Amino acid sequence: MTTFTFNSIASVSAQPRQFLEYLYQAAVTRALPLHNTAAHLPRPPRGRTLVLGAGKAGGSMAQAVEALWPPDAPLEGLVVTRYGHTPPRPAGLRQRIEIAEAAHPVPDAAGLAAAQRMLALTQGLTPDDLVLCLISGGGSALLTLPADGLTLEDKQHINQALLSSGANIAEMNCVRKHLSRIKGGRLAAACAPARVVTLTISDVPGDDPSIIASGPTVPDASTCADALAILRRYAIEVPAAVLAQLKSGALETPKPGDAVFNRNEVHLIATPQQSLEAAAAAAQAAGLAAYILSDEMQGESREVGKVQAALARAVANKGQPFLKPCVILSGGETTVTIRKQPDSEPRENRGRGGRAGEFCMGLALALQGRSGVYALAADTDGIDGVEDNAGAFVVPDTLQRAQAAGMKLDQYLDRNDAYGYFSGIGDLLVTGPTHTNVNDFRVLLIL
Repeated sequence: MTTFTFNSIASVSAQPRQFLEYLYQAAVTRALPLHNTAAHLPRPPRGRTLVLGAGKAGGSMAQAVEALWPPDAPLEGLVVTRYGHTPPRPAGLRQRIEIAEAAHPVPDAAGLAAAQRMLALTQGLTPDDLVLCLISGGGSALLTLPADGLTLEDKQHINQALLSSGANIAEMNCVRKHLSRIKGGRLAAACAPARVVTLTISDVPGDDPSIIASGPTVPDASTCADALAILRRYAIEVPAAVLAQLKSGALETPKPGDAVFNRNEVHLIATPQQSLEAAAAAAQAAGLAAYILSDEMQGESREVGKVQAALARAVANKGQPFLKPCVILSGGETTVTIRKQPDSEPRENRGRGGRAGEFCMGLALALQGRSGVYALAADTDGIDGVEDNAGAFVVPDTLQRAQAAGMKLDQYLDRNDAYGYFSGIGDLLVTGPTHTNVNDFRVLLIL
């Protein structure tokens, strides 16, 4: 991560790429659990305090609770996070919450085992007990417990099909909730009659807790019929027995008003909007105007990139609708529809990268090297898709350098290979896991 300080437009103009990374760092820092947890922690109960959780921020959320919880108050539990996303333990911090690791975005046996153990830990809870649930983006894949009649292999196939389909996060998680024994409010039901307090970091447009990590502790207003319609819309096959259960409503989730949620409360401790505002404040401190388009942007990543390129050109060429120099910020969760490739295409060249890289390819194609326009798109968890980069930069000579290296952007777009394109010209942003997750971060810098 960059350690530069920017306090003037001249300093920004001298190091535009570093400035973009500086804004990304400001956004990530705002969402770190240790900065946001204390105000939302309940008092220790008369009975046990059990911590359960899942998500890419799970490890850092657990450590924040350990650091802030009274040292003489009982504390125990289990959270699951993505492989490699457990932060280093601060010196002197006693571990009281177990942190397990599992696969993301496609679930694996480790995630299944963690979910089974969590349900087992809820046995014997009483009204005097507190369950503190730590939920963040990525929990849908990490907390996997297939519905009856469904195997882990079935869930893996369905999850991979959803990821490649172009379905948005609400659609994907609607299906996941109805094919699970722990998501969609079912974890909260298992915790009754204990009090359940959920602390969540939002990674979804609209900050709906029932969508974040498929809402394991909150009511679910979606239905089996909704899940069935989504599967049909994207032509995703499921086993016949599961299809029959969806049709009959046998896999329905607990709904709003259900008594199992009577002692539950939910607190959003970090959101995409807060992180965009932190980046905007950092830009303003450097003397630039800052505009936040939205923290809820959705749509096909490359197409969103083309639209934002049109906006950047309008600002650069006409000073409309914003005056330059400025930054234009946006968040949300775009999607990537993976194009089917011919068998002759090497497998290692197919579908490398994620939403941020795909956005950057669409942006670069539409900008065509426009001078004075710089951009960064990155995932705030530090991983764009399944590769090792957080995202990618687009600068005025991106296309020129790629062409000089014999790389044609349209070919990389055709096979969804953003990682191959931007790694080939040194324009990847690589940060490693950030230990939080408020989803996509995009910034355009127009000088």
